[in-house]
Formats: sequence, C-alpha cells, structure tokens
Amino acid sequence: QVRLVESGGGSVQAGGSLRLSCAASGNTYGVNCIGWFRQAAGKEREGVAAIYTGGGSGSTYYADSVKGRISISQDNAKNTVYLQMDSLKPEDTAIYYCAAQRTSSDYCAARFANQAGFGSWGQGTQVTVSS
Repeated sequence: QVRLVESGGGSVQAGGSLRLSCAASGNTYGVNCIGWFRQAAGKEREGVAAIYTGGGSGSTYYADSVKGRISISQDNAKNTVYLQMDSLKPEDTAIYYCAAQRTSSDYCAARFANQAGFGSWGQGTQVTVSS
C-alpha cells in the first residue's frame, strides 16, 4: 500500500506562488505515474499535472489551463513530487490532491487525462488565492 501526504498549501494573493509537496511512503516500488488533481467547491475534480518517473524519464504532462504557470518535478531520493505554482489566480483555488499508480510510459499521460487507474490518493491540501 502506498501512502501519499500532501503539504504546502495555504492562502496567497493573486500573482503569488506556492510549492506543494507529495511525499510517498510504504510500498512505493514500481510506482511511476504521479498526478496532481484539484477540486474546487461545487466543481468536478480536474487534472493539473502528472509526471512519469519510470526509467528516469521525468516526462511531464499538464492541463492546458495551467501550462506556463505550473511545473511538476520529482526528487527520487526523497520519494517526493513537487508542484510549483506561480502567477496564481483566484480560479486556482481548490483542494489539491496527489495520486499515484504503476503503469507504463505509454499510459501515464492518457490515464492522467482520464483520471484513470490512480489507486492511491493523498488527503489533499487547500490552496486559496485571493484577488
């Protein structure tokens, strides 16, 4: 079983930055597709970014709405994936969750896009952006 713990959320003004962390523990062997998702009040959950870490790939995938403002990265030594968020907007306000799965490089992007196959989820961290 994989345990995921998010941290780094908080309240910022529009234009500010936050860096979220997703620390993995437990049976992390082979876990190689990690995604960040968010859910705003009254809205459906949506994908933000994902990273495929298998074979040292580091391939990244982003939702169109966050490209250029948000970047995902990994620190394998710490079993941690980061989400650097810059130029934040009020519409970025949401609970942010990280999720993980084991899959192939061919499927990580598609599964992120379809929010499919992510069997392990964190508890979420709140991000609030004020105007």
